[in-house]
Amino acid sequence: MTLFDTLFFSVFKHYKDAKNKKANQLATVYVSVLQCALLLLLGVFFAGFFKQMNMTTMSQDKAIVIFILVSIFIFFKNWMQYAGQKRKVLNAKMLRKKTATYSIFMLWLLPVASIVLAIIIYQAV
Repeated sequence: MTLFDTLFFSVFKHYKDAKNKKANQLATVYVSVLQCALLLLLGVFFAGFFKQMNMTTMSQDKAIVIFILVSIFIFFKNWMQYAGQKRKVLNAKMLRKKTATYSIFMLWLLPVASIVLAIIIYQAV
């Protein structure tokens, strides 16, 4: 079980009590946004690194298009992974394990912090 699976079920369990029908959708969106934010952070970091090394790898327009395509793929992959049978199997595994509970505020702060850090790195370069 990956870190993203653990984070998915933390968000899922939190929203299962409050918004029973939308809990799976909210948790899927959370994991997808977090993965896209981390992808953006990595992309900006490597773009700044390659710029400092005077390497010309690809234009900014091509990088944006690739980011959008990969983000669509991430959303589709997570939708397929957490909507069907695999989510039920992972949920059964999570019930057997004693996992740490995370604050929902801190969980939602992770993607926001990643995006803010990406903006800071972009401005610095």
